[in-house]
Amino acid sequence: MKQFIFCLVFLPITSIAQDYVDIFKFGYTYTDQAKFEDTNENTPINAFNAAVTFPIELSSKHVFLTGIDLSSHNLWLSPEYNQSTTLYNTLLKVGLATTFSEKWSSTFVLLPKIASDYKTISGDDFNFGIYAIAKLKKSEYFKFRFGLYASTELFGVFATPIVGAYYLSPHKRFEIDASLPITAAVNYHFERMSIGFDYFAIGRSYNISQETSTPVYVDQRPIEASTYIQFGLVENSILLRAKLGYSNNTNEVYAQGDRLNYRISAFSFGDNRTQLNSDILGSVFLKFEAIYRIHFKKNNATSKI
Repeated sequence: MKQFIFCLVFLPITSIAQDYVDIFKFGYTYTDQAKFEDTNENTPINAFNAAVTFPIELSSKHVFLTGIDLSSHNLWLSPEYNQSTTLYNTLLKVGLATTFSEKWSSTFVLLPKIASDYKTISGDDFNFGIYAIAKLKKSEYFKFRFGLYASTELFGVFATPIVGAYYLSPHKRFEIDASLPITAAVNYHFERMSIGFDYFAIGRSYNISQETSTPVYVDQRPIEASTYIQFGLVENSILLRAKLGYSNNTNEVYAQGDRLNYRISAFSFGDNRTQLNSDILGSVFLKFEAIYRIHFKKNNATSKI
């Protein structure tokens, strides 16, 4: 399975491809008991995430993008450890969205981040990524996007191409938003309620100092699929979601310096690492999200991003 699972930091910045921006997003995920493979032991998993995005319109063609993503995951990495571990991630977003014509636009974002247990901050906690996407507006209802994400991680260099599209039906009830292999969402909107399905793959590496005398890191790359129901308040500016889904719970521990050559999308090259913990099996999860969304008028330059 290691060769066919990818990791990626996915940004809410992609929502700017539509006629709205999710300014603030908060989520809480709970997994009751995720079992360790070949043991009778298991672990609960509690995860929090918050994302803030600020688009600042510089001109009719340029929008400055900035923001921050925060997340934490608390779980037992191994039954042999003496306590649970909390994995923290702080990611900054600084970039520029440019409109070249009525059809073509682009987004480029720099992504410095700190990812570790935050027990002792060192140079190993810092990594750097870039996100570049081009968008082609085929019609009022359909937009095509393609690009690249790349980052340095504790296991080596990761990169993946991005291919996706956004579609909103003429009656504005049926919506598809996909940036593969990262995410995909399909939903149907009623007046104040929506139902849908989404797929989400998010991965990071974390520097760990608290568990063992030997420095280690966590290669975290869960893949999640869920169904949800959403309620809109204040003219759909505040969205509340309840999700039920399944995650593969990949949280592998390796010794510092035990690296692969590089990872491209779902494929790892030169991966001869020795995993130091038992695999955590997939499990069902519950997730609750709250989103503050700003909608743009069609003549607003920001809506062209």
